[in-house]
Amino acid sequence: MAKSNRKQTSKNVASKASSLLRDGRTSAKTKSVAASALSQTKPAKKK
Repeated sequence: MAKSNRKQTSKNVASKASSLLRDGRTSAKTKSVAASALSQTKPAKKK
C-alpha cells in the first residue's frame, strides 16, 4: 500500500512558483521545481 504525500506547499511559496512559471525568462529547471511545488498544494475547493 502506497503512502500518500501529506506535504503541503504554503500559499506564499505557491504564489512565487506560479509567478516563475508565467515568467518567460525562467529556465526549464526552475520551472520544473516550481511545478513540483505547485503539485503539492491543496486542491481548490469545488463550489
